[in-house]
Amino acid sequence: MINIHSSYSLKYGMVDPEELVLWGANAGYERIALTDINNTSAVLNFVRYSMENGRIPVVGVDFRNGISCCYVVLAKNNDGFLEINTFLSKHTHEETPFPAKAPRFENCLVIYPWGKEPETLEAYEFIGVAAHQLNRFKMNRNNHSDNYVALQSMTFRSKRDFNTHRLLRAIDQNVLLSKLVKEEQSREDTVFLERETLLEQYEEFGELVLRTEELLKACSIAFDFAPQAASQNQALYTDSKENDLALIRSLCEKGLQHRYDSSTEEIQQRIEKEITVIAEKNYITYFLIAWDVISYAKSKGYYYVGRGSGANSLVAYLLGITDVDPLELDLYFERFINLYRQNPPDFDMDFSWRDRDDVIQYMFDRFENTALICTYNTFQYKATVRELGKVFGLPKTDIDMLSGDKKRELKPDPIQELVLKYSKLIAGLPSHLSVHAGGMIISEKPINYFTATFLTSKGYKTTQFSMIESEDVGLYKFDILSQRGLGKIRDTLDIIEYNQPENPPHDIHDVRKFIVDDNINKLLREATAIGCFYVESPGMRMLMIKLRTNTYLELVAASSIIRPGVASSGMMREYILRHRNPERIKEAHPVLLDIMPDTYGVMVYQEDVIKVANQFGGLDLAESDVLRRGMSGKFRSRDEFLLVQGKFFENSRQRGHSEKDIQEIWRQIESFAGYAFSKGHSASYAVESYQCLYLKAYYPLEYMVATINNFGGFYRTEVYVLEAKKLGAEIEAPCINRSRSETIIRGKIIYLGFQHIAGIELKHLQRLVKERELRGEFTGFTDLLQRIALPLEQILLLIRVGALRSFGIPKKELMWNAHLNFHKVMVKSEIQPELFLQERREFVFPELTETDFEEAFEHMELLDFPLCNPFELLNEKPLFTVLGKDLVNHVNRKVCVHGYLIAVKKIVSSKNQIVHFGTLFDVEGGQLDTVQFQNVALKYPFRGKGIYAIHGRVAEEFGHFTIEVERMEKISYREDVRYIA
Repeated sequence: MINIHSSYSLKYGMVDPEELVLWGANAGYERIALTDINNTSAVLNFVRYSMENGRIPVVGVDFRNGISCCYVVLAKNNDGFLEINTFLSKHTHEETPFPAKAPRFENCLVIYPWGKEPETLEAYEFIGVAAHQLNRFKMNRNNHSDNYVALQSMTFRSKRDFNTHRLLRAIDQNVLLSKLVKEEQSREDTVFLERETLLEQYEEFGELVLRTEELLKACSIAFDFAPQAASQNQALYTDSKENDLALIRSLCEKGLQHRYDSSTEEIQQRIEKEITVIAEKNYITYFLIAWDVISYAKSKGYYYVGRGSGANSLVAYLLGITDVDPLELDLYFERFINLYRQNPPDFDMDFSWRDRDDVIQYMFDRFENTALICTYNTFQYKATVRELGKVFGLPKTDIDMLSGDKKRELKPDPIQELVLKYSKLIAGLPSHLSVHAGGMIISEKPINYFTATFLTSKGYKTTQFSMIESEDVGLYKFDILSQRGLGKIRDTLDIIEYNQPENPPHDIHDVRKFIVDDNINKLLREATAIGCFYVESPGMRMLMIKLRTNTYLELVAASSIIRPGVASSGMMREYILRHRNPERIKEAHPVLLDIMPDTYGVMVYQEDVIKVANQFGGLDLAESDVLRRGMSGKFRSRDEFLLVQGKFFENSRQRGHSEKDIQEIWRQIESFAGYAFSKGHSASYAVESYQCLYLKAYYPLEYMVATINNFGGFYRTEVYVLEAKKLGAEIEAPCINRSRSETIIRGKIIYLGFQHIAGIELKHLQRLVKERELRGEFTGFTDLLQRIALPLEQILLLIRVGALRSFGIPKKELMWNAHLNFHKVMVKSEIQPELFLQERREFVFPELTETDFEEAFEHMELLDFPLCNPFELLNEKPLFTVLGKDLVNHVNRKVCVHGYLIAVKKIVSSKNQIVHFGTLFDVEGGQLDTVQFQNVALKYPFRGKGIYAIHGRVAEEFGHFTIEVERMEKISYREDVRYIA
């Protein structure tokens, strides 16, 4: 009861904190203490469950070096919990062992295991005796008679739990179960004992148990939890609430002048309404901190996107946190914050992957009590099968079979049965703490008041609880995220500056100009947006063709329509039909059409769930939000969700709606299942898409170079190289006198970067570039060898890829020269300049030539793709093939097409059928889309990238053409001339 472990004693315990609370009540204990091993992840949940069940929670930590207990420390109150977390965090951060004697605590009790106690004890220190030690204790007790208590660890519910524990320890130690030493596992008798049973075990020393219970009575801890929890976030941005309010009003006024040509009564009323609600909900500091972070990013020239439901706020738009105008899109603020909504606001701020770390560091430096939020990585069934297979010493073939999707082919085997049995028991248990994708909290109190922390690999302080516990206790997170799309925007602007300094770009945040530009919308209309954020994938390309996407608002809708929730409900197709044929809109349910006229009566956004629940189902806004959140998968109380669901049906019937309509509309709501975007989120995505589309429309080559340098997006690098070539670029292999680590452009010539060469070590090439910048271009092979120290294997890679072609010497001659001039000696990082240059011996070589296509095969091996058209590598050019642009003339007819594979998507349909979707380039670079249903997909699967001859029927839907494959074959390239004898 004083040393109880939950499943958050990682790879040690197995019991959920809620189950522990219920067990303690049923086992006859007035109080029990949760003391996980070097971890406080379960504390907040344990406290909340205890308070909900009328129990007084006691918490602490079992401090251990390895598996050896140093002492158990109990928090007498919340300040004691702060002391425990501070002490645990210090040693976790420093990765140092805990001292044999605990530090001085002001608000804690310390219990040492008997035999490990110090010579002298402080008033708050005690000695704990376990049940198995009682016989020896009878003969060897010392003078601390009043300081002895019962210290009985409790970890297991049963023998099965103990067996599971041993397997967890073996996984943790990465050893065979037979090699797991007793010192690395718990005793088998550390089981959960009811109070009467515990008293029986301590029968001769019952006072130890009673004294332990007296200690527990001196301990209690409490937190307020949602929905009653008060904000625990940084309370003020300035020095008072009044000044915070004045500041946010001032910032709105400045933002108004920047965002709009003139103010209107509608704008002023919206600002006032939002500020009133923000102030009443005590969120002003939250907004000001977000503004502060964005202001820092702007000062550093970082590009960002503020997205999520925060885009519904005009105040956020005026403060520059988002670039989405909520008035233009009719985004209602209540989706983000309303007086009924209990969950806190949540700003998602995306930065370039290169800039994000600096923004995070700024937040740690700027705000005192800052931390990242952790996530709990749990054991997954298939991965656990593999781990236990290794623990039991099974051969790899058996492990592969057990963890695969195939039916069992081996005869029943006891060991295999154990692997499967215990994998099911372990699956779902927390495995280790990881870091949330971008969640950060900024607290008024020290972070350790709520949790211990650990450090990430980059040294950022991170909580031991997740975003759910954070929100529960009143801490609101900021999401500081990264994406390569923003890196592309930033890099494109830098590339334009050096390649087209006379043609500077327009303000990238002035999206209002972009959305009315026909050159930009043409890329959407024609679905030629390869490289552009969120609109380049085959799925979005298909949707934009079907919708004839031509405006910002249409793209906002498309960004959400493509999400699985809308698609699976069948409403994607219905939306397309109504969009293309206004007459079909008349078939919409009149109530739904009245609620959602802009989307033709089709639920597209998360807000639509709230609208329909409120206006069709008669739920109030708070209940409607419960419904929406319940479908997001983040909602905690399923019972509350089911209650609201029942009320939806009851109210709908009372309003006179037919049972058929109620069931259909509920089906549509339910199919969203958390996959639909909020409209503000979709709008944020559309803003970034338009920024990318602008750059591609007016600076296409610079934009493709930035895409290549950020390692693409949806497609592999080769696709963006092909797209650049299609847009008029001349692609050059890496060059010793032109290239850098990254890809660069000069005029219309793109030089691929050294970073794309397989096997190259960039540290050597960075020195090479530095030498070239200091002393000029390399004039020849001898000059290169005298000025830069490169290992032989690195120089050979440069020769093979053609990087030394400016020397005018055949590759094979360079290869011979390299071998003759290098010896197997240690290459120094810096070459010492020679006072007197020695002439290197020159050799006379026979004529060494490179045969046709040899370079292409070298590029395929070293760059992963040829720089020529891949169709040139075929033995014969296809004579009878249909191009993508000609499919319109072959609808419902069988054709043969030849395509270079660039993407494959494999799905399992709602009917449990395998379907493959392929995207290919034809010989002219036009796109081909294919679909293979199960029988064909299994018989004719794609076998890696290459050129395929595809036979099938052309199907057309809403102007989009797909080839329904009947058979196909991969066409072999011509023989690699390098290996012909």
